[in-house]
Amino acid sequence: MAIEDVRARHEDRLLGLPNVVGVGVGERGGEPVIKVFVAQKVPESALAEDERVPESLEGYEVDVEAIGELRAE
Repeated sequence: MAIEDVRARHEDRLLGLPNVVGVGVGERGGEPVIKVFVAQKVPESALAEDERVPESLEGYEVDVEAIGELRAE
């Protein structure tokens, strides 16, 4: 399955997680990854298991990147 299809299928659930402000597709080490953008990274221990960003989705690695709060100006 194409990475864009996997991203689209999981986007709503990922956006519902605490601190998540965006979801996209990127690259890490020459391989495609699903990017999950968060306002700030927090320790996994501070989150309940169902609040954590998964390490992979349908065979694609997930990369979490802190970008701060998003706001329209």
